[in-house]
Amino acid sequence: MTILLFGIIALLGVVLTVTLFNALTAPMLKNAPPYQTAPRVSVLVPARHEEKNIGACLEGLLKQDYPNLEIFVLDDNSTDNTAAIVQQFSARDQRVKLIAGKPLPAGWLGKNWACHQLSEHATGEIFIFTDADNRYTPPAVSHTLGWMQQLQLGMLSAFCHQITKTLPEKLAVPVVNMFVYSYLPLWLTYYSKDAALAAANGQWLAFTREAYARIGGHRAVQNHIVEDVELSRQAKRAGEKILAVSARDTVFSRMYHSGREVWEGYSKNLFALMNFKTVPFFTVLALLFFIHVSPYVLVWCKPFTTLALLAIAINVLIRLMLAIKFAQPILVSTLLHPVSILYTILIGLNSWRCHKTGGLKWKGRLVEASAA
Repeated sequence: MTILLFGIIALLGVVLTVTLFNALTAPMLKNAPPYQTAPRVSVLVPARHEEKNIGACLEGLLKQDYPNLEIFVLDDNSTDNTAAIVQQFSARDQRVKLIAGKPLPAGWLGKNWACHQLSEHATGEIFIFTDADNRYTPPAVSHTLGWMQQLQLGMLSAFCHQITKTLPEKLAVPVVNMFVYSYLPLWLTYYSKDAALAAANGQWLAFTREAYARIGGHRAVQNHIVEDVELSRQAKRAGEKILAVSARDTVFSRMYHSGREVWEGYSKNLFALMNFKTVPFFTVLALLFFIHVSPYVLVWCKPFTTLALLAIAINVLIRLMLAIKFAQPILVSTLLHPVSILYTILIGLNSWRCHKTGGLKWKGRLVEASAA
């Protein structure tokens, strides 16, 4: 058991190093250099049953300080007032255009099909795909262009400033972000050519038109649940320069509003993050348990108390750094850290179960996806 604890501490040391590196050096969307030219930007918003969000989303996009902008919203067969709200915005500002989504064809997932249709209408040299439940500060588009032009990127993705209010949100959402900020030095998404070191977030995903075409667009990932990550891998394989940044204080998102939404949303995504491969997925879940939870159990066993306390201290330091740098809930992240990891592991197990049994639905549609 002592050897196990030394191993846990060693692994935590690696995680701490990556966390510290990102806390000190992570590219931030808000720190972008000024853009050099102002090509036309197409902001593309897939929307299904989004009457509660689409108005605030469009208000934020229309307040962008970027001068050459068009906004397309695709109403993905909504049964609420999504389309009517978009039409109201379109009537008052010609930059907003509504697209009526076509029926979902076989072999496609809903969001990927919506994004593909949006890309066919876009006229800009830059595509930015964003979610209807996002909120924006005025320089979000300008900062995106600044990074893309400065580093000659074909693709940029931003991990949003996550808003969490209920306890299930505060427990799970920061843990999923931890997978990025504590396990992947963000600058490696730019400097490494290895597709395994790609990362992306579909809530804010920007491409040059040429890069999007070269990697095959959303057609190339038509049946992928985590299409954003797969697009970033495809971009690296195609030789495109990409970068993943933090959008703290610039692009905000509240993905879920209840424990049920957290459970269902991450049940859709977590197993897919491991490309539906059972052995690697359970290996990751076991690793999370051993390095982030087991020290809190072993601390009560006298022979291991000192080493377990050291492991707990490193865990708390990791979560504290993440909370401060990336605006996560400090008290829940630090004091309830093992609870949040266990909760996420349980969702992961449910994700595996749902995908194996084929009983997963999202926004009224049965989710059937394939591995890469």
